[in-house]
Amino acid sequence: MGKFHLFQSSVAAVELPRQFTCPFCYEPHRLALMAVEQVQRYVASRTDWADEMAAGKMLGVLVAKDDEGRLGYLAAFSGNLAGSVRHDFFVPPVYDLLDPQGEFKRGEAQITAINHEVERLEQAPERAQLQQRESAARQQMADEMADFKALMTRHKLERDKRRAMGNLTDEEQEKLLDQSRFEKAELKRIRQRHQAQLADIADEMALFQHRIDDLKAQRKAMSEALQERIFRLFIVRNALGEERDLVQVFKPLGTLPPAGAGECCAPRLLNYAYKTGLHPLCMAEFWWGASPVGEVRHHGHFYPACRSKCKPILDFMLQGLDVEDNPLEEPMAGNMPLDVIYDDRWITVLNKPSGMLTVPGKALEDSLLTRYQASHPEAAGPIVVHRLDQETSGLVIFAKEKAAHKALQQQFENHTIKKQYIALLDGQVSQDEGLIDLPLMPDIDDRPRQRVDPKNGKPAMTRYRVMERLEGMTRVALEPLTGRTHQLRVHCSHPLGLNCPIVGDRLYGTASTRLMLHAHAITFVHPATGREMTMTAPPAF
Repeated sequence: MGKFHLFQSSVAAVELPRQFTCPFCYEPHRLALMAVEQVQRYVASRTDWADEMAAGKMLGVLVAKDDEGRLGYLAAFSGNLAGSVRHDFFVPPVYDLLDPQGEFKRGEAQITAINHEVERLEQAPERAQLQQRESAARQQMADEMADFKALMTRHKLERDKRRAMGNLTDEEQEKLLDQSRFEKAELKRIRQRHQAQLADIADEMALFQHRIDDLKAQRKAMSEALQERIFRLFIVRNALGEERDLVQVFKPLGTLPPAGAGECCAPRLLNYAYKTGLHPLCMAEFWWGASPVGEVRHHGHFYPACRSKCKPILDFMLQGLDVEDNPLEEPMAGNMPLDVIYDDRWITVLNKPSGMLTVPGKALEDSLLTRYQASHPEAAGPIVVHRLDQETSGLVIFAKEKAAHKALQQQFENHTIKKQYIALLDGQVSQDEGLIDLPLMPDIDDRPRQRVDPKNGKPAMTRYRVMERLEGMTRVALEPLTGRTHQLRVHCSHPLGLNCPIVGDRLYGTASTRLMLHAHAITFVHPATGREMTMTAPPAF
């Protein structure tokens, strides 16, 4: 079976994409959707993969044109499938980590041998015996010292009783003092004797531990060296015909590639297209099966490429292609006036549009703050009190002076400011209201995504109330009781939350014209007047 698959239905009437897909923010082109349908039919036909696919897998397609002008597509999966990275229907990996004769497997075998030796030493009978000897010696020391202290206490009572009776000669007084001095010195000698015995045992145990620590240090060095050697075998290309290994790709960032770099769909698809002379037209990646534990992935939904592992690679691999602009890195219309809800000498409340950053970012200078500063030169000191995600619209408070900023921040820290959001959800929420309590933490392999983690996550709670049920959608009011990154987006999307992504959520649901999440109302105490104020702004959806 070839890797370049022709479409099973006519595509003659489908307009070709004008530019290649921006992998970090996109809506799938019609050709990509048609390719996905064929991939999904093929995957569904592989009953031998049913259990593994049901557990969850990222798949991708790349639509391309061959040198004969025919339209077709390539398909890929992330990681491995059924214990292999090579299957007839899908493109091969950039580098085959599972090759039994390959560099990775040879290095892995050496590291595994060290693991076994570490395990043997940690579970050695001699080591267990030393631990038992140490425990027994400590107990013996504690028992002997306790018995001797009890004896000293009885002798002290006897001495005190004799002194209370009086009529002691100087010689008798001295004998009592000598007894006290001797017993204190003897207690010290008992302690020193046992401590010497424990030190001997500790020296023997240290020999074991030194061997274990040396092996672990050797294992770490071998693992790091192997990782670098492997990443030098991941050779990726771009449309200009240039090649780089992943160490070179990540070098400008001052870091080695993270684990799993180069094993996702997008690098595999592009690399194979370039190597076989295909001209890439568009691509898309979608999730199949159940959501991973802690993450938010919905069956059949499209997702952007991950940023930590894939962005540096794709930034290189897309060079030479005419790629769509990332709308999240494009400034909004420069003549758009600020939507001022309230303004006085101390604060301003603005209605931020969806798509605009609250503050400047790494790739985009344009923001609500920069525009506000241009129109309000009187604002001095710290201005930003809180933020909204770029794709979230709604109310934002800016301070014009340091005292006002400090007072408002204190209210946020004390959780006395109340905010209400309105969201349009993709799906039906059955309960009319409730509380979502799902701890959150950053997904370190795919920032800025967040994941649910009951053990390591920070507390995150959201109250919700159904406002309206529509066909296939639900309008809800959301009140965040905590202020975690992407809290509302994850709480709505996660299976243990409302299990209904916010419409237009490209990270946790399905991309659309915009994220249907709006900061509708905010209640706070005015930092100068002390008056409680509630500001509102209706959503545009």
